[in-house]
Amino acid sequence: MPRPQRPFDVLIVEDEALLVMDLEAMIEDAGHAVVGEAASLSEFEALSQTLCPDVAFVDLQLAENSSGLDVCTRLKARWPDTAVVFVTANPRMIPDDFLGAHGVIAKPFSRSGLMAAMQFIEQGLSDPPPTMDRPLSFSASPQIGQAWNIA
Repeated sequence: MPRPQRPFDVLIVEDEALLVMDLEAMIEDAGHAVVGEAASLSEFEALSQTLCPDVAFVDLQLAENSSGLDVCTRLKARWPDTAVVFVTANPRMIPDDFLGAHGVIAKPFSRSGLMAAMQFIEQGLSDPPPTMDRPLSFSASPQIGQAWNIA
């Protein structure tokens, strides 16, 4: 798998418009580009096949009664190298294997918490393992925890 380099192309899958705007601003402040947004599974499926984001932030409970778990499964099938990070108030709903996602950022989160998690993920993707300590705002999946030597 090729390692993505800065700036990352980021996809946001979230149905709360204000949170989308906040995430977009923080992602851009961190030097990355938001290349797509979706509020539901159907909106995700309508995205261009050529989008190919480096990172996707995915909520679990989406519009149209759709699930971020379904989005994750389809996203990994479409773009297997995309790092999926769940952003949710319901982290216990994530299966033990995280469906191949890199980890989770629990809501509510602070700006500093999200920025620290993004920096950690950036280091892990660009030049693994990350050199900084894992921020409290980010919980890694078991497979990423092992790959990145996270205690």
